[in-house]
Amino acid sequence: MSVRLELPPTFGQVLAKSTRSQVGMWISSGSTINAKICAGSGPDWVLIDGEHSPLSLESIQAQLQAVAPYPATPVVRLPVNDTVLIKQYLDLGAQNLLIPMVNTADEAAKAVAATRYPPEGVRGVGSALARAARWNRVENYLTKSNDEYVSVIVQIESAQAVENVKEICATPGVDGIFIGPSDLAASMGLIGQQAHPDVVANIKKTIAAARDAGIPVGINAFDPKLAHGYIDEGTDFILVQADVAILARQSEALATTFIPIQQGEEQAGKPGEERASY
Repeated sequence: MSVRLELPPTFGQVLAKSTRSQVGMWISSGSTINAKICAGSGPDWVLIDGEHSPLSLESIQAQLQAVAPYPATPVVRLPVNDTVLIKQYLDLGAQNLLIPMVNTADEAAKAVAATRYPPEGVRGVGSALARAARWNRVENYLTKSNDEYVSVIVQIESAQAVENVKEICATPGVDGIFIGPSDLAASMGLIGQQAHPDVVANIKKTIAAARDAGIPVGINAFDPKLAHGYIDEGTDFILVQADVAILARQSEALATTFIPIQQGEEQAGKPGEERASY
């Protein structure tokens, strides 16, 4: 007897039903164990990052498999807005894609087209070979995929994108926009100054455009004060930490707590000085 499977709701569908900001975290280490720990810790969603992380197609699929048993919705970020890569990411089972550096409505339309089967788009047909359709165990995957099984979020992370944000938000098939304050600040000549008033002004302009278009808007904010502020302002989804950042900061805190500075200096010793053995 043939097994029939159902796919989980897309991130776009989750956002449409949510009455509060969906809080998530990055999975950037490439570790499936870290992915399991993060997805099982209680966030609403997790971002599997293929742009700034050492992830291949195989390891992204492994990450998706690792987080699948948990309630957190997985979103996968591509390294680039590329039609072939989008097809591959979808086929390996990524339902929710975050497309970086989308600066114009044409670029947004290109991303959407890559996720749709013809005639609405240009996605190649290979469902019998792909985890996306669970190797054709998802009934009517080909006819339902365009409308039900894929969610597209595009990143607004440059001054050019902010200029074109209304047109990007109005692009059919764009399920939401995500603001990248770090790259936005850099594009404005304010690298490392995500809280600069001019950057914040562009962020607010982008949020307002999404509100006017009636689509969800999200943002990245590792600073708790900024994160709480964006949540209070009503952003629909947010990333507040990353697995690698948590490990870096918490391991530093452990070292600071248990290794006093004076002891560290003593352990370093002077040139030629023999250390005591305890």
